[in-house]
Amino acid sequence: MNDGEKTPVVSVSQLTQAIKSVLESGFSTVWVRGEVSNFKRHSSGHLYFTLKDEKAQISAAMFRSDAIRCPIALRDGMQVVAIGNISVYEQRGNYQILVRDIMEEGLGKLQAEFEKLKRKLEAEGLFSADRKKPIPTLPRTVGIVTSPTGAAIRDFISILRRRNWTGRVLVFPASVQGKDAIPQIVDQIKAADACGLLDLLVVGRGGGSLEDLWCFNEEPVVRAVAESNTPVISAVGHEIDFVLTDFAADRRAETPSAAAELISSGYIDICARLDQAKERISRQTRQVLALHASNLDRLNHQLARHSPRSFIENRHLRLDDLANRMQAATRDAVATQNRTLTDLRQRLRLYHPSQRMDAFRERLASLPSRMNKAATRSLEHHFSHIDSIAIRLENLSVQKVLSRGFVMMRDSKGKITTDSATLKNRQELLAEFRDGSIKVRVDKDPQMDLF
Repeated sequence: MNDGEKTPVVSVSQLTQAIKSVLESGFSTVWVRGEVSNFKRHSSGHLYFTLKDEKAQISAAMFRSDAIRCPIALRDGMQVVAIGNISVYEQRGNYQILVRDIMEEGLGKLQAEFEKLKRKLEAEGLFSADRKKPIPTLPRTVGIVTSPTGAAIRDFISILRRRNWTGRVLVFPASVQGKDAIPQIVDQIKAADACGLLDLLVVGRGGGSLEDLWCFNEEPVVRAVAESNTPVISAVGHEIDFVLTDFAADRRAETPSAAAELISSGYIDICARLDQAKERISRQTRQVLALHASNLDRLNHQLARHSPRSFIENRHLRLDDLANRMQAATRDAVATQNRTLTDLRQRLRLYHPSQRMDAFRERLASLPSRMNKAATRSLEHHFSHIDSIAIRLENLSVQKVLSRGFVMMRDSKGKITTDSATLKNRQELLAEFRDGSIKVRVDKDPQMDLF
């Protein structure tokens, strides 16, 4: 030790934190094989146990979030492979492994092979997203490489039928378990791709153990899936199962049933959109038809009001109304003229000379008898002269004139017509004869001479 230099002194916690930092940063994910001992399940759900072999041991802990996904029931004495990270528990200064996943030792070997092949193929770019082909939305013909007698194909077809998918399914039969399955799956994938009939290919089987599903982790199968020109869906096992064909395929489905749902989902979406479009078009069509029907009714009403037939009918009604009013007015005018004529006749009779003479004669008869004869003769002379005048007036009266064959013409206002030039064609006149009157109509015919 150099006396001129001072050795730094650290606390226990500082040293422990430094060790923790070195250990945790120096080890990434570790795979540890060992025997389980001192196994304990805490009430919180965490698992605590020791991994040991014949020369050493290490503490292990598995938190509840990882323990609930643990595929095996741990017990003391079980040979397992634990996958996790190295950590330091500072309060005790112990290092331990925080287990993320665990499997029995035989499965651990397979898992190691799985990870090794995965890294190799991933480095070749076999799992690259750039290589993946789009899955057709509406595949018409779908092929499936699987066992023809397994539950997977029954579930696959059943779901497609239940969802009313209308495409065609071609089954390429192959064993899906064991060593013989590898060449059969490869050959059927190549045959399906080469037939030129498929829009989509499904490769898969139902669930099982890691050993049961291992043929889908074999390199020839994975490469056949990756090299297919037909889009491929890998549908192997259950939701928690992952195989290498899942990474090489263009799309992963958790199960064959999920693959059927994925294939038919585009069809169902299109059907739903078509139903919505149909309903929308139907609703819009009904609205448009209702609008056009309303416009048509309005136009029909307008046409009925403005049609020539309606116009003519209205004019006929108006003419009939005017004719009725004219006839009523003519009857009223004639009745008024008749009343006036009757009144004039009565007045004429009152002032007729004969009536006057009769009145004078009555007065004369009542005169006193002491009137002298000269006066009587004078009166008789006057009366004789009056009688002569009365006779002349009577001969000039309208009735006497009419009785000699004359006719008196009056217009609609009762005015006597004396000139033919004042008359209009089709004009109505009242012709008075000795024994009555009649209505006549003027007919000015240019072919006839006027007399």
